[in-house]
Amino acid sequence: MRKKKRKINLVNLAVVQMDRVTQYAKDVLEDKIIAGNSVKLACKRHLNDIRRSKNSEFKYCFDIDRANKIIDFAETLILIEGVKERPLKLYPWQSFILGSLLGWVHKDTGIRRYRESYVQVGRQQGKSLLSGILTTYFGNFIDYKRGLILLFAVDLKQAKIVFKEAVKFIESDNDLEELFNIKDYKSEIECNLTNNLIRAISKNPKAMDGFRCVFASADELHNHKNGDLYNLVKDGQADLEECLLNTITTAGFNIDGFCHRKYKYCKDILNKIVTNEEYFVYIAELDEDDDLSDINNWYKTKPCLEYDPTGKKIKVLQNSFDEAQKIGGKQWNNFLTKHLNMWVEFSETKYMNMTAWHKCGTNKTLEDFRGQDFILGMDLSSGGDLTSVTFEFTWFEEDEKKYFVHHHSFIPKMRIQEHEQTDNAPYRQWIKDGLLTITTASGGIKTDYREVFRYIKETIKQYDLKLQMICYDQHNASAFLADLDEFGVDCIDIYQNSKSLNDPVMDIRYSVEAENVEYNKNDELLTWAMNNCELTKPRNGYVMLDKNSRFDRIDPVASWVDAHKFSMRNEKPKVDINEAINDEWTL
Repeated sequence: MRKKKRKINLVNLAVVQMDRVTQYAKDVLEDKIIAGNSVKLACKRHLNDIRRSKNSEFKYCFDIDRANKIIDFAETLILIEGVKERPLKLYPWQSFILGSLLGWVHKDTGIRRYRESYVQVGRQQGKSLLSGILTTYFGNFIDYKRGLILLFAVDLKQAKIVFKEAVKFIESDNDLEELFNIKDYKSEIECNLTNNLIRAISKNPKAMDGFRCVFASADELHNHKNGDLYNLVKDGQADLEECLLNTITTAGFNIDGFCHRKYKYCKDILNKIVTNEEYFVYIAELDEDDDLSDINNWYKTKPCLEYDPTGKKIKVLQNSFDEAQKIGGKQWNNFLTKHLNMWVEFSETKYMNMTAWHKCGTNKTLEDFRGQDFILGMDLSSGGDLTSVTFEFTWFEEDEKKYFVHHHSFIPKMRIQEHEQTDNAPYRQWIKDGLLTITTASGGIKTDYREVFRYIKETIKQYDLKLQMICYDQHNASAFLADLDEFGVDCIDIYQNSKSLNDPVMDIRYSVEAENVEYNKNDELLTWAMNNCELTKPRNGYVMLDKNSRFDRIDPVASWVDAHKFSMRNEKPKVDINEAINDEWTL
């Protein structure tokens, strides 16, 4: 049932006594408060939307009363942690977030505008406190009855951080205690006024299946390996007229993880690359060219520091910075990520710097290499796994060798669902995007190599390409060696050991870091495989590609390595190249 149209106290930018949400936005844009560009874009969005709300085409408006209600509620709460109890006083940036989330409403119905929110700030800035406020408020002080408030994370200990923030607020106030029934042993809080239930949960998606959460808090999203829990919660909210899925996190170490993809999407919202009017975004981060050693820039990622009258907190942070910079390595990366809120990739075994990899993504396709020479790399499956082929093109720019790589993979029809479950990868989407071809021969159980060869031949014909040689992994190749002869070029068996593969593996990485590699940025399957790649432990000083589990496919990259073994050379190998590299098999 649609709610009746209600009278809304709209913000007026001309009034002298401005609401705290809008005042913060203006102060940031007037540089009265230190903030990075992402926060400035969030503030600009708020002010622009207020202006847009005066037009009939824009269906949302800012209700000062609703914004003030959550802010005023928050400041009735008591902080009991520490030496002595004290009333909660919100920082301006916290008022901006809370007031925005609940103050923006639909003009006609009064239904809250924002259904999702993404808040990313540095460590120890009160992210969990904000979610604790929202948890308590949604528990007993909204109109929704007999609903679920869900607090979830990768483990129950993390999920209960927000839970405990709510518990502390409740236990600090006798009036609040009468309205809630805390069952810590069940990780639940019963809400007596609304019969809503607050629950902390982790890991088990089935435990959430079927629930419709009027409010959900995803804590430290950067720790989530995938979006299973998040998407299950979101799906459960689809039919709710009014709900909120709130993400709180710092930056993380997985450049291609679920949280980082959310981060990039939210940045696109702020930059108006994509439009999502129901998604609130607040990202407190440095600007790209900021001096990391300038403490004034640290206020951008840790907005509470600006309101520390003693200056002790910034001194502690300065000591941590100096120590981390001197020690380097993991400690330095941890400081950058957790305190300066920077996405920094760190792994002792990871193969590719994914930040560098993404810089190599372009809009180029095979059309840009029409009529050009290329070397073909092939990685063949033993049955139902991925089979991948790579077309690698080379050219020179001012004596720098450049590479463009085009990849395509194949999967048997009857193995798609299995691999989606074991690999946690969107194979059907990749099929839809034209990155992956289904094969149906042998009952769809094994890869049909005739489909692979058909793709190669048709692609060569379509773009008038000139095949120079085929480099293949001898494993599983015996079944089609005669078919390779039909191409009329040298077919090179690439020995799969570290001595043979060390040079192409490392040259690909160095070429990516030097930005001498290009690929189509829409090839998400290639990027996924690249992110799965690790390096083996050195053997006699040589390494090769590895993966961290049997479900982390690296076949597209492996086929590239086969091609690159000869693409990286400046000369075309002779026909008897197998004899020339025969010694590689001895290691």
